[in-house]
Formats: sequence, C-alpha cells, structure tokens
Amino acid sequence: MPATATFRIPKHRRHVPTARQQVRKVLADWGVTGEPGDTVALLATGLVTNAVTHCRVSFAQVRVTLTLSGAELVLEVADPDRDRLPRLHDPGPDEEGGRGLALVQALADDWGHRQEPYAKCVWARFTLTETARTDAPAAC
Repeated sequence: MPATATFRIPKHRRHVPTARQQVRKVLADWGVTGEPGDTVALLATGLVTNAVTHCRVSFAQVRVTLTLSGAELVLEVADPDRDRLPRLHDPGPDEEGGRGLALVQALADDWGHRQEPYAKCVWARFTLTETARTDAPAAC
C-alpha cells in the first residue's frame, strides 16, 4: 500500500519555504535522502512557486501531495485555477524566471498536468533506486 502525505499552504510567496520544509520532512521520514530528496524538494519549490505566482483565485490554497509506492515517488502540486494550464517557456538569458517546468522536465522521469473538478494539478514522477532510500516507510 502506498504511503501518502498531503498538506496545504496559503497561496503566497512567503509560504513557499514552508512547503519545501514540509516536503523535505516527509521525504526524510520515508528515508528518501541525498540527491533524490534534494531533486524532489527543488522541483516542489518550483511547482509551488508557479502555483502561487500564476493562480488567479483570491485567497486560494495550494495542495502538495507526495506518494511513495515501492520505488515510485510522485509529487503533485494543485491550485484552484483549473483553466490556466502550465506550459513550457523558453526564457531569455536575462529573464529571472520561467525555468521551473524546464527543470521539472529535465529532472523528473515523467511529468504532466491534469484538470480536476475544482483544480489543476501538476505532477512529477520519480523512480528511486535502492540506494536512494535509506529506510522504507511502513504501509499507511
């Protein structure tokens, strides 16, 4: 049975570090450390930043879900602006932003998005090696 952790943060930039810390804590509890944990935390930061930056719904919350099933780890970030779908952007060298989804595409094994009844969700999938996990979680 997969292990799942879900939390929500207010849609505001000041809460992005909180999301990153919570992702790191969940991963550490599951024994996902080192480079794989760093990569997932980095991409979580980028996806949460995208959600708080581009969601046009006032007073919204961003939902972050991590699911670990065997060697597969899935990160999902959802916000209630379901009709504003993500798209890859080719930023110029002087642009400060616009590289988040390109990082997701480069570092995740697979990624995509889906529309839910009241939200959109951007997901990234990772395949962990045995050495990436120091400790398997108990089934939830």
